Amino acid sequence: MTATPSLTARALLLDMDGTLVNSDAAVERVWRRWAGRHGLDGEEVMKVVHGRQGYASMALLLPDRPMEQNHADNARMLAAETADTDGVVAIPGAEAFLASLAGLPHALVTSADAALAGARMAAAGLALPDVRVTAESVGASKPDPEGFLKGAAELGVAPADCVAFEDSAAGIAAARAAGMRVVGVGPRAGVHRPDVTVPDLTRVRVTPAEDGTLRLDVG
Repeated sequence: MTATPSLTARALLLDMDGTLVNSDAAVERVWRRWAGRHGLDGEEVMKVVHGRQGYASMALLLPDRPMEQNHADNARMLAAETADTDGVVAIPGAEAFLASLAGLPHALVTSADAALAGARMAAAGLALPDVRVTAESVGASKPDPEGFLKGAAELGVAPADCVAFEDSAAGIAAARAAGMRVVGVGPRAGVHRPDVTVPDLTRVRVTPAEDGTLRLDVG
């Protein structure tokens, strides 16, 4: 964990996979099968896919393939991922953390589409936030900041007054490009230098203040 003990914000923007939900087993199953079909090394593929929409990962892994093929392949991948929730569980502390945000400004900002987000949150026993930015909501995948900027706009909060929760390189880069501070969650996050790193959400407490700000204590 970094030395920063607390942050102050007016809204929180939450990634899903790796941040609220541990879906690593399902992600690996689907993407390793995809890697095998295309003659790619599974380990190298897994270094790329976390945090991005599928078509964006495919564009990096198969740079000579037409983008329309990536989008078509991505649609099939999303359907496969939505159907495969075996082993999908909540990140420790996620249920209590989300409950503590009831009535406070927060949004889900995920590279999953609405169907996949709903399936994984349900499998993990977590309630979906009322405000959600999913794959259908944006024209560009993380690490582009569009999703985080849209989440802030829907909440009516300036990006600089938001704190994002993320686990992946692409997600942390997207939040930083949006001008937000970042709480990194889990083992992938720390190497990408978020403002604060926590092993899971049991280490985060949110306290609303009378002036409308939110105090985040970690550790």
